[in-house]
Amino acid sequence: MRIATYNIHAGVDGWGREYDVLPSVADLDADLLFVQELFRGPHDQYANIVALGLTGVAFASLAHCDRVTGSVGGRGWQPLLALLRGDEGLYFSERAALSPRRSAERDAAVGRESGEWGVGLFTKHDIVSVRTVDLPQLTDDRTARQAIIARLHSQAGEYYAVAIHGAHLSHGSLGQYRILRRILDDLGSEIPIVLAGDFNCWRPLLRLVLPGWRSSVRRRTWPAWRPHSQIDHILLRGSWRVEAGASIKGPSDHRALIVDANFT
Repeated sequence: MRIATYNIHAGVDGWGREYDVLPSVADLDADLLFVQELFRGPHDQYANIVALGLTGVAFASLAHCDRVTGSVGGRGWQPLLALLRGDEGLYFSERAALSPRRSAERDAAVGRESGEWGVGLFTKHDIVSVRTVDLPQLTDDRTARQAIIARLHSQAGEYYAVAIHGAHLSHGSLGQYRILRRILDDLGSEIPIVLAGDFNCWRPLLRLVLPGWRSSVRRRTWPAWRPHSQIDHILLRGSWRVEAGASIKGPSDHRALIVDANFT
């Protein structure tokens, strides 16, 4: 099967200019697809991906979000200081008020849309069961965090798929991963598991808090235009056999990861 994970940044670039999510997703040709920063509003990206021929397993809403789709400016994906200033083109005010500058930017932007921002899981395989699990709210995190845990059935048999978009390290995400580890340990060791998404964390640290998991593909994923770090991961536990893996550059700020793998 082909497994893919992609942070699509709600379908807008760093200046708030909309891009078409579907060609990038379709090109991944995934049997199992994890998507982060999925936007459901006037443009329902979850429904649009389902229309490609994938079954929507679940959507976990992590925050109410405003996105802008008609802004202009600059030649690159983000202004130079975007990493220090916050997400350009996306505005989160549900848990903490925007700064006056950010509020003015949002209110002056063209093509403003409101909707839900979160994590989606899609597959071509049969769904046995699915649930979402809340992770602890972190003080400095503007969004909630949840994991989607799905039990799926393929030709090779049953397996678990766990989708996540982790908080930043500076917010304390390692503590969330320790709790996630206990949740996943309760699934047992008989059935293979794939855990994937944007972890906002490097592999060496994940090894400490998620022992027993192996990285299926090692490629730098962020920032997409000149990546220096891998913070997106497809982690496997159980009798998986990996055949090939790669990163794919698209219009988002993250590169997508794909891996061809199977289990016995």
